[in-house]
Amino acid sequence: MPYFRKMPVVIEAVEFVYTDSGMKTLRRFCGPALGKSMKARHPDAKAEIEIGTLEDGKLFTVKHIATEGDWIIKGVQGEFYACKPDIFMATYESVDSDWK
Repeated sequence: MPYFRKMPVVIEAVEFVYTDSGMKTLRRFCGPALGKSMKARHPDAKAEIEIGTLEDGKLFTVKHIATEGDWIIKGVQGEFYACKPDIFMATYESVDSDWK
């Protein structure tokens, strides 16, 4: 079976924090790809948010659901998708802002 290594690519990502400032940051980051957010009234419930994908082109009708604490990643084609925190930490490392 062939093996592949992920090419080193620097990505942009924002953690989904369900606060006023966290939601403002997420709106600026995702733009029109950001859909509805919701949180159940149960005290232990985590908020969820819809992220429009490029699976249908630029219409954003196909949605992924991100849970509070997930990282929202901007992909190489400008698409957005959620990544669970443990996978994000195992896959990515912080890069200085002047890496270019």
